[in-house]
Amino acid sequence: MTAVNPGALDGMRVIDLTQVMAGPFSTMLLADLGAEVIKVEPPGGGDQTRHSWGRSGKGDDGPAFFALNRNKKSVVIDLREPDGLAELHSLVRGADVVIENYRPGVTKRLGIDYESLRAIEPSIIFASITGFGHYGPYATRPGYDLIAQGMAGIMGITGNPGGEPVKAGVPVADIGAGLFCTYGILAAYAHKLRTGEGQYLETSLYDSAIAFSVWEATEYWASGNVPVATGSAHRMSAPYQAFPTSDGWITVGANNQRLWGYLCTALGREDLRDDARFATNPDRMANRAELAEIIGSALSTDTSEVWVEKLLAAGVPAGLVQTYDRVLDDPHTLAREMVQTIPHPVEGEVSTLGFPVKFSGTPAAARRHPPLLDEHRAELLGEQAAGDPA
Repeated sequence: MTAVNPGALDGMRVIDLTQVMAGPFSTMLLADLGAEVIKVEPPGGGDQTRHSWGRSGKGDDGPAFFALNRNKKSVVIDLREPDGLAELHSLVRGADVVIENYRPGVTKRLGIDYESLRAIEPSIIFASITGFGHYGPYATRPGYDLIAQGMAGIMGITGNPGGEPVKAGVPVADIGAGLFCTYGILAAYAHKLRTGEGQYLETSLYDSAIAFSVWEATEYWASGNVPVATGSAHRMSAPYQAFPTSDGWITVGANNQRLWGYLCTALGREDLRDDARFATNPDRMANRAELAEIIGSALSTDTSEVWVEKLLAAGVPAGLVQTYDRVLDDPHTLAREMVQTIPHPVEGEVSTLGFPVKFSGTPAAARRHPPLLDEHRAELLGEQAAGDPA
């Protein structure tokens, strides 16, 4: 790996006891910013995602693992054994953060809960991600993104009006929990640097999914109406949604009076400005279905590419609705360095998404390949990895 400047979190040590998505996503964000993240994996194959989706290529690890574990170190520890617990304690001493995503009660049973590890490292920050949190009526329920999206209301407002419940296309509860956990860890770390004090923090897939519902909660509190699915349409403005063209779909965001006028001009429908059905935003919201049909009819006369260029030239926000093959090859995606590759000792090159936050002085960087299972045992514990030649 090419040498890079230290990241913003250089000097932070994180003990990562998480698997699958929410926790590994959180710790990858920290690792991208320069933290030393030590991924503690269970015996018998390590993180479950090492074997999800099959093998990636030449080695045993799968692409799901590569997606969430760059820039980390790996060590296998059996936390059910006294020797394993001693190994974990040796890693926790001098560490800044421990993060885990076990079901409530498991860390206490294993002796790796906050109180136990704080006795080893008094200033430790202990972060926990669960499905529903550590208290409340649902605390003991298993946590999955799908379940959280359904129970937190997201599936009830996703999809077309009157249609069956649909989950968001990306795992918003998992990714959201990872993001909120990272946000919490950074706040706790700032406090620790200022005071020397660690603390316990927790978030959940359920809490995170609800936290994204800022418009929907506001709509309910303000009107008393239960939010429902609106397709791609906005809850408070129109026209602001996806529309069909002659060869696909585009999004149009004419969500104020000025942009509405620009859109009428671009569509060649100046008459719509004076149409009482669409005179103001409340009028357009009340007649949204009719408006969508009129706009869709106008857009059906040409291709998506032509209409996006025409609308942008007229000052109307617009964009293509793209599939991921186009997104990942889009010149803007590439210019923003949102697609990168990491050299890997087995696979050769592994594709990875880039870094959504750009820093002028301490940029995020791909410093390490996704680790091989137990790759860093000798470095971290002074022992050979299982299976290594003597």
